[in-house]
Amino acid sequence: MCNDIKTIFAQKIRDFRLPEYSEIPDVGLYLEQVTKYVNGVIEPLGCPVITPSMISNYVKQGVVSAPQKKLYGRDHIVYFIFIGIAKTVVSIDDVAMLYRKQRELYDVPTAYKYFCDEFYNMLMYISGMQDTVELVGITESKLKTTLRSVIMAAANIVFVKNSLAILRESNDEVKIDTQ
Repeated sequence: MCNDIKTIFAQKIRDFRLPEYSEIPDVGLYLEQVTKYVNGVIEPLGCPVITPSMISNYVKQGVVSAPQKKLYGRDHIVYFIFIGIAKTVVSIDDVAMLYRKQRELYDVPTAYKYFCDEFYNMLMYISGMQDTVELVGITESKLKTTLRSVIMAAANIVFVKNSLAILRESNDEVKIDTQ
């Protein structure tokens, strides 16, 4: 059964990719458009949706910078994608701290590329489409170790949620061997 679930999960995510930085709209999107875009990216993973009120609260709390004339840019959208995935495993305060520390060292495109590459790396490993977890990036630090752990945990959550959905849709009997 586990191999069947991994096979089905692998088929589902085989062609999945988070959008590249350059593919994300940078024309300025209104709150509803941002919500629709971000949810379109994260919903196929089984991540909870992000609502307009959540985005507004992130701005009010200072987790995300305010939009310019009610328009959100590419960097905002990148951050909301990261939040949508990372908040499945850590608090929003921790997400904000990780993002802030990452921004101290890297520009947004570089940080986002690392996140996308590492997330895909973990999904490929968990699904059985690659035998090892690849080394992504060249630096080693406490921040990278922590980010990698968050990304690994989030990828495992994605796998668990998808596995549960596969089980719900399946008519197979679940047999547990206790020996």
